[in-house]
Amino acid sequence: MRKIALLYTMKTCPFCTEMKGMLKENKIKYLERDIDKYEKEYNEFVKTTKNDYLPAFSILTLNENDKIIDVEYIAPEDNFKNLEEGVQKVKEVLLN
Repeated sequence: MRKIALLYTMKTCPFCTEMKGMLKENKIKYLERDIDKYEKEYNEFVKTTKNDYLPAFSILTLNENDKIIDVEYIAPEDNFKNLEEGVQKVKEVLLN
């Protein structure tokens, strides 16, 4: 099994830019998902979490055939109060 972090962002979001820098500093790999480009995927995130704040994460757990077997959502205000907490939460989930 392996885990992948998807980071939902928006071009005009300064918090998203800062989060990307913090993830890079902490050597946390992620795939960026601009919410305009991945609108359907992001709308599913919002529907599931009832949270539309950014930056936000979906952590996918994949099996040996790269099939998604679990998804954990990490949303601002619900799972972290500031960007530092967000980075720590993503680290924890990726390592477990």
